[in-house]
Amino acid sequence: QVQLVESGGGLVQAGGSLRLSCLASGSTFSRYAVGWFRQAPGKEREFVAAINWSDVRTYYAESVKGRFTISRNNAKNTVYLQMNSLKPEDSAVYYCAADHSWGTAVSGAPNGYDYWGQGTQVTVSS
Repeated sequence: QVQLVESGGGLVQAGGSLRLSCLASGSTFSRYAVGWFRQAPGKEREFVAAINWSDVRTYYAESVKGRFTISRNNAKNTVYLQMNSLKPEDSAVYYCAADHSWGTAVSGAPNGYDYWGQGTQVTVSS
């Protein structure tokens, strides 16, 4: 079992930056791939980025490539999402999720992940 808690969301102007954190507790976090998703009102949950357990491989949605960076510190049981050049369309609730399988992590399919956090709100004003 893994428990995930997101933090770092908030209100930022377009062009600004935020860093989200996903703190894990419970089972050995370093064995899990972790993904970030987001969900805006009235829209489906959307894949953003994923990172494997050893921090060697990462995968991004096209909409955030070059602007967002996913990283992890297994010693701190934390995965980060650095978000730069934010746009109003990035506004959403952001969730982190964990799964044993890298294949699941890069599938972009939310229903493949075993564990989810409660989400943190990101609002980008124009």
